[in-house]
Amino acid sequence: MTIATIESLDREGRGVTHVEGKAIFVDGALPGEVVEYSPYKKKGSYELAQLVRIIKPSASRVEPGCRFFGVCGGCSLQHFDLRAQVAAKQRILEDALWHIGRIRPERMLSPVCGPAWGYRHRARPSVRLVPKKGGVLVGFHERKSSYVADMTSCEVLPPALSAALPRLREVFGSLSIRDRLPQIEVAVGDRVTVMVLRVLAPPSVEDEAVLKAYAKESGFQFWLQPGNPETAYPFWPLDAPALDYALPEFDVRVAFMPTDFTQVNHAVNRVLVRRALRLLDPLAGERIGDFFCGLGNFTLPIARSGAAVFGAEGSAGLVERARRNAVLNGLDGLCRFESGNLFDPEVCARLLNVAGKLDKVLIDPPREGATELVKALWAAADAPRRIVYVSCDPATLARDAGILCQDGRYVLATAGVVNMFPHTSHVESMAVFERRA
Repeated sequence: MTIATIESLDREGRGVTHVEGKAIFVDGALPGEVVEYSPYKKKGSYELAQLVRIIKPSASRVEPGCRFFGVCGGCSLQHFDLRAQVAAKQRILEDALWHIGRIRPERMLSPVCGPAWGYRHRARPSVRLVPKKGGVLVGFHERKSSYVADMTSCEVLPPALSAALPRLREVFGSLSIRDRLPQIEVAVGDRVTVMVLRVLAPPSVEDEAVLKAYAKESGFQFWLQPGNPETAYPFWPLDAPALDYALPEFDVRVAFMPTDFTQVNHAVNRVLVRRALRLLDPLAGERIGDFFCGLGNFTLPIARSGAAVFGAEGSAGLVERARRNAVLNGLDGLCRFESGNLFDPEVCARLLNVAGKLDKVLIDPPREGATELVKALWAAADAPRRIVYVSCDPATLARDAGILCQDGRYVLATAGVVNMFPHTSHVESMAVFERRA
């Protein structure tokens, strides 16, 4: 057992301290705390440790809002005051930009925040038959385990979904395929909540009757997914409203499939889109690029400004649905979409050539970042004068920022965090690059 003072949080939400030149990562410890810890994994330059005792607690330590916190692995920071969580994430972003990209923003943005509870409109709970626990469990994995947590509520899910967990255990436990149903994917729209059941065997006639009865009872719509996500299809009811969400500020409605990528936090997404558009400042007559455009979450609001938008995305299915969304919103005359692998330098060069001269660009890549795309943008003779980069990983944002800002081609004008996932260590952020050379 060792006693130490915690200095900061790492990207996994663990407390960090240093002892004799070695970094120690302590589960559950918070910055400023004096703790006693016990290592469970030792390496040459670091150790992973469990918290044994808090000798001096942080003033930011709070009572977790969920009674399953610490068992369920879905959240890691419920014991940390929400404002302190956001401040810690801002520091993680700044540290990544400097230590990886060797760059600092000229100005920091105020954080984008939203509801702290009931915000998670997308989730993938596991379903597991565990006779020792009394039947079927429905929930997230236990912390650092493949076991499913024995949970009957979840405070980050919308209240109706949280309240449904005990009943779902009963419903799924009554199915003949209860041991062939490993996962459900939940997608919440403005008018309907869809549950996609990953079925490894077809439900029996009796199973179908049970699911239809529960759909009527709950108001949820069930889909079945026998294979990959593209095989998902609506099961019951067949006349449910369309799955979509609104961006009222831009008079836009985005339709999506329940297995499509959408932001999990609808309230924060609305603020994110508003801020991104304010920073991008699209004007009528301009040509704007939206890369990794998905369903058109940013494309359609940009087009509403009167700018012509070129959207590019790796998934042909998402591109097709983005085109439909443009038509549904009366914006197809201002939008053009193309599919292509944005991690391939030749494809990036081709898409930029197809797009033509772009005045401004928005990038919203996955965790891998957008290295090949930013290299192509940096090298372009008619490079866009402004790039707004929405990131879900500070490290890859910092790496790409270093590429854009080399030789003074761009400057990092501003950056800030987006608290898309309260009570988790996940850091979403955005940054604005201005061309100077």
